[in-house]
Amino acid sequence: MEFIKRHPARIYAVLVAALALAAHYIPDLPTALGLGLAAAVLGVGEAVQRTEDSKTTAAGQEVTLG
Repeated sequence: MEFIKRHPARIYAVLVAALALAAHYIPDLPTALGLGLAAAVLGVGEAVQRTEDSKTTAAGQEVTLG
């Protein structure tokens, strides 16, 4: 769990790359499934961005307070 908290952007990138490969090599996937996965990927991307932003803000506060 600690690894996920420390590296959400890396995990997200690997998952998105795996989905892109699956979409390329499995052309018979239903369109609705692809659109659902695209929406999920965008939602997870937003969560990853917020996590990274909070880490950046926390690091900035440590430097200011330190």
